[in-house]
Amino acid sequence: MALSINECKTGLTVLLDGQVFLVIEVHHVKPGKGAAFIRTRLKNLKLGTVIERTFKSNESIEQAYIEEKKLQFQYNSHDMYHFMDMETFEESILTREQLGDNISFLKDNLEVTAYFHNNELVNVVMPNFIECTVIETEPGIRGDTAKATLKPAKIETGAVISVPLFINAGDRIKIDTRSAQYIERA
Repeated sequence: MALSINECKTGLTVLLDGQVFLVIEVHHVKPGKGAAFIRTRLKNLKLGTVIERTFKSNESIEQAYIEEKKLQFQYNSHDMYHFMDMETFEESILTREQLGDNISFLKDNLEVTAYFHNNELVNVVMPNFIECTVIETEPGIRGDTAKATLKPAKIETGAVISVPLFINAGDRIKIDTRSAQYIERA
């Protein structure tokens, strides 16, 4: 559906050059001389890149309809990751390329949000925080707490993150999946 560029607002998904973008910012500019225009910042949902685009006030833009599905991770075999749709219980198979950096925090029965446009996967979003068990890490040295030092720790998903010295193997921790940082003990 074509929308007037004046109807463009933050949070709208649009189709530009055959790709789906999310409108991050919209600024209506009316200069003292000349015609008004709209300056936007758009995020490509598939690539994650942000672009700036200026539109004339008489232009139109195509709205993209995005379908949101809750998927639960079941298992992986080689580079294929198997998910179950939480509503229809159908199996969806996603590749390593479709998941991107999210692979390092996938664990059994984890629920993710998948966005589809015309039945094509556009983006997979992990939950902001997950709880994992530390599998291996070096023991902390007693008395070495003068400053906030960190040490590497391998978690149950196979990812290696930095944790404080007091964390030991077997501890459950909370991790921010957006920044891959330790938050707190769980």
